[in-house]
Amino acid sequence: MDVERYAAVYMMANQPLGTIYIGASGYLPRRIWEHREGLLPGFTKTYKLTRLVWYEPGDDIEAVPRRERALKRYPRQWKINLIERDNPHWDDLYPGLA
Repeated sequence: MDVERYAAVYMMANQPLGTIYIGASGYLPRRIWEHREGLLPGFTKTYKLTRLVWYEPGDDIEAVPRRERALKRYPRQWKINLIERDNPHWDDLYPGLA
């Protein structure tokens, strides 16, 4: 699936096991670039969350916000486990998108 053409839910972090942010976007590469450049005021800018550590593309633009809300309800450790399952070293995945 081409993540540039589909909505996606994603997690940003400032360092391994640091602060985690969950968001959703219809155009993932642009949204992550905006976070990295500090163009979006709010949580990610305040906490300098510039590392894309996990994302899940979605075919259904209406399902992505529901998935985002569901992920936000899970405990922090569950989110960490999800990241480490797919990205055990908490690598920045953004270079693979751009």
